[in-house]
Amino acid sequence: MNIRPGQQALTLIAIALTFGSGAADVASFTRLGDVFTSVMTGNIVLWGLAAARGSLTLFSHTAVAIAGYIAGVVAGTWIAHGFRVADPGEDENQAATLPGHVVRPLLAELALLAVFAAGWEVSGASPAGWVQYCLLAALAAGMGVQSSAVKDMGLAEVSTTYLTGTLTGLVSSLARPGQATPQRTRRVGVLIGLVAGASLCGLLVATAASAVPALLLGALVATLVLAWRPGWLGLSAAQDRGQLPPCERGFCPR
Repeated sequence: MNIRPGQQALTLIAIALTFGSGAADVASFTRLGDVFTSVMTGNIVLWGLAAARGSLTLFSHTAVAIAGYIAGVVAGTWIAHGFRVADPGEDENQAATLPGHVVRPLLAELALLAVFAAGWEVSGASPAGWVQYCLLAALAAGMGVQSSAVKDMGLAEVSTTYLTGTLTGLVSSLARPGQATPQRTRRVGVLIGLVAGASLCGLLVATAASAVPALLLGALVATLVLAWRPGWLGLSAAQDRGQLPPCERGFCPR
């Protein structure tokens, strides 16, 4: 059976992942060829701009980013759903916030980010040539894996890599007089997380570029900690698994 994660835990996980994706986009835009690793809409626009200008460099970088992201989505989906784990009860882990088919892709993303971090450090935080393309592909693939995992988390109207829809939904709900604003905390939280991740990464790129991978790894490690230990948020395993009535779980409708 699938675990129904506590809403508080999911919100913190969404913010942590969005923080990481904001940092990843700044790292890629400033050091990996002026392209993004999670915002594919922006890359497609840049791809068109590259074609119009006849810029082979920009065209190739956007192509690598888009291809890496697509490969990451495919890999993440396969890791989550393409095979059965030996233990059929894995997704019922009493200590876990997220089910195994969500955690597995996040662990794959962690491996990709570790590869990125190693390459970033070896290149002196200023990759060039084929190293730059390899790191761009690895980071974009990591964001693709993350996006595939988030689709299975049950995050209501929230993404961690493309937030135009999140912003639209928040503003639209606020603009309707007399209407409740569903998931307002989560929507605001991920938008703040995106800005915070991008801002801090921009600061590190300018002052201590070698520390940039620590932001990405730290955000994902925090996510995995939250995924495995809901009790750290004051939520019991029974509460997170939906075994108590909604009001007893502290999530009464308002």
